[in-house]
Amino acid sequence: MKTKLTYGFMVALLLALGAGAAWPQATAAKIQGKVTDGGKPVANAQVVLTNKDNGRTYKFKTDNNGQFNGVGIQFGTYDEEVISASGDKLFKQPSVQVTGEGGTVQDLSVEVSSGKSGAAAGPSKEEMEKLKAEREKALGENTLISQLNPALQAKNWEAAEPILRQLVTINPNRWEYQQALGNTLLSLGKFDESVATYEKAIPLAENAPKTDPKADPAKSKAAVAQMLTNEGNAYLKLKQNDKAVAAYTKAAEMDPNPSTAYFNLCATQYNTGNTQGALAACDKAIAADPNRADAYYIKGSLMMGDSKQDKEGKLQAPPGTAEALNKYLELEPDGKHANDVKQMLAFIGAKIETTYKEKKKK
Repeated sequence: MKTKLTYGFMVALLLALGAGAAWPQATAAKIQGKVTDGGKPVANAQVVLTNKDNGRTYKFKTDNNGQFNGVGIQFGTYDEEVISASGDKLFKQPSVQVTGEGGTVQDLSVEVSSGKSGAAAGPSKEEMEKLKAEREKALGENTLISQLNPALQAKNWEAAEPILRQLVTINPNRWEYQQALGNTLLSLGKFDESVATYEKAIPLAENAPKTDPKADPAKSKAAVAQMLTNEGNAYLKLKQNDKAVAAYTKAAEMDPNPSTAYFNLCATQYNTGNTQGALAACDKAIAADPNRADAYYIKGSLMMGDSKQDKEGKLQAPPGTAEALNKYLELEPDGKHANDVKQMLAFIGAKIETTYKEKKKK
């Protein structure tokens, strides 16, 4: 006999962007600096930044070492002024650019006696245009992100898709945008487009540690594994099982938590009739997560398919079948497959453990 498993049940979609995901924005800079006079720190002085576009001011006080710092400074062009504790104007520098480029902390140090600032002042016209374009691009991305976050929170994929497409157009080399778009397309059932998007995002994520010194290699690797898993899910929906198997196999090799990839691989191998491949993948899923009840159910069902009848007509299951099925009952005594498991155990004359439910209550 061979127990029939529901195709849809065996494929667990693992979306990288869940309901609680949110995208960070980058509209403001961090600054720091030190005010000195003849090399000596100027304590209790006030450093004032005035935005030349809107007149907004930011004020900071130096400590005993003449140091100051601040966060949340809007990108733009500023006049920088230093006022002593007694109210004397010690220094003024026009057209200081605050960009926060690359997420760095910008240095706005001042040497009063020399009249020099640590900030970049008086950039060329070309530099000003470049800075303006970069600022407008960042503001554009942040506006879209502020619109995207509520859509992701609500799992409103229809609303999220056009926003993500705009973000990809603005910054096509950011793999996070491509990954989020792939996940959204998968949720919308646009499986061909989802695969095509993942195929663009995966190389970007793989190369991120090489092109960006601040990229986290572990994060990039985990993201690639998640995208490969989702790509396998899309291939399954497209009934391209061979490609799904290849994607799941790659995902399992890369994922620090490969249980889902191995579980999906097990299910896909089962559907293609590769019993031995399915059993091997199920064992790996169980090794990665010993508490994955569904993996024991599929394993036990697969083993039941290899059962043979003895001379007396009794069904003889392969060794380990009853153990796998009873393990499912131990983990999920009220699971949706509990009755199927009990029937399979009865077929092979194995003892059905009925105390798991009581044990879990204690």
